[in-house]
Order: sequence, then structure tokens, then C-alpha cells
Amino acid sequence: MKKTSIILAFVVFTIFTCKKDEISSNCRYLANIEVNYEINLNLPQYNQLNFISNSVYIPNIGNGGVIVTNSGTGFLAWDASDPNRIPTSCSTMTINGLECISNCPDENSYSLITGQSLTVALECGMKAYRVEINGSNLFISNF
Repeated sequence: MKKTSIILAFVVFTIFTCKKDEISSNCRYLANIEVNYEINLNLPQYNQLNFISNSVYIPNIGNGGVIVTNSGTGFLAWDASDPNRIPTSCSTMTINGLECISNCPDENSYSLITGQSLTVALECGMKAYRVEINGSNLFISNF
């Protein structure tokens, strides 16, 4: 009985003292905007994605547009707004090879493969979107 009480007390204590994912709570700058977008790889504006290590910026979706990358093993999609800055005119990032760089004075840079910062340790990685492939179409979404 005493052993059961100790285990129960430990479980209750653990449940009430655990914090939510600290990264998520600290990554508060980007809104959770619904994304549901389709691109056709046969169209000229997306043709670069047919080749490994190329990326394309798609404006007017998500927080600051979306960057889609052909990683060689699949396609990755990231919100183009710097996740460690309040969205402003400079927080939309620019593609530079397999990196993207914030246009703000601190010039945060991120990997388009992992979504993590490449320069200094930052609280937030890039916001990822789901990519589904159906023939020559890519479906980008966050649900």
C-alpha cells in the first residue's frame, strides 16, 4: 500500500511539474496560419525543384511565404519568416544555396535541410510544413 502511494504521488508530481515543450512556447513570433497549397513541378516557376539542392520561394502563403527545397531524398517546405523575430518587412528570408538568411541586421541564417540555425544557437528553428507528393504535384500544408 505504501509503495503504491509513493508511486502515485510521484506520477501526480511529475504530471503537474512538467512544462510544455519549451521550444514551442518560446517560438511565439509566427502565427499558426492555415497553409494548403499545391504546386505543379512541370510549371516553369517550379522547374528548379526538379533538381537536387534547389529551392523556390513562394510568396503570399504562411507568415512570410514558403521556401520549398529538393533535398535529394524528398521535398521540404519551410515558412520563410524568421522564427526568432517579430514579423516585419526585413524578417522574410532570402535563399542562398541550401541556406536562407534573414534580411534584418542580425542576419540569422538557417539550413534548408534541417531548419536549424547555422550561426549562433537560437531558440527557434524554422517552421516546417508537410509536403505530400502525387506525381508531379506537391501538396504543402500544415494539417
